[in-house]
Amino acid sequence: MALRVTFVAAAGSSSVLAERFEDDRPLDRAGWGEVQRAAHELLPLAAADLRYCSPTPRSRATGDGLGYAPLAQLALRDCDMGRWRGLTLGEAMAREPEAVDAWLADPRVTPHGGESLLDFIGRVGGWLDTRPLEDGSGAVAVAEPSVIRAALVYALKAPPATYWNIDVRSLSTISVAGRPGRWNLRLDGVCAQPTRA
Repeated sequence: MALRVTFVAAAGSSSVLAERFEDDRPLDRAGWGEVQRAAHELLPLAAADLRYCSPTPRSRATGDGLGYAPLAQLALRDCDMGRWRGLTLGEAMAREPEAVDAWLADPRVTPHGGESLLDFIGRVGGWLDTRPLEDGSGAVAVAEPSVIRAALVYALKAPPATYWNIDVRSLSTISVAGRPGRWNLRLDGVCAQPTRA
């Protein structure tokens, strides 16, 4: 038995440099425009047996705007950033540079008083491992880019530091397929037919 979970990154509500920890702002006009432009391409994912989203306003709005009518999942929430919630990385760095350096260097520490990166990855992975499993079934999950990065690190059993090297763009998709404890990254696309000489 295998399950395929396709993650869709929530539409953006600000530039990357203005992104805030645990950002709960709704989609802005630019974000809605992104959803409208991508809807035609992403609408087929609405046929998934299971449709989920992060509990953030922008993930819910993205899922609804794409016609998924997703079920919000608390386990797909962003990393608990404690007292840094609502700050940009630059603002946190200006206030507590040593603490930010420690947080970026060690996935087990919680200088902000919230959740460690390791615990965050484990939480998201636990959600992935507890999806209902029926052979050939599929799921779609609209989530914040950070949640998708955590899911990929977990699925690939990669070192936690890999999290910082994964770039997830608005409305991009990526799939994992498998079963609890054994996930494979799945890249889909149009394959060119080989040419014969």
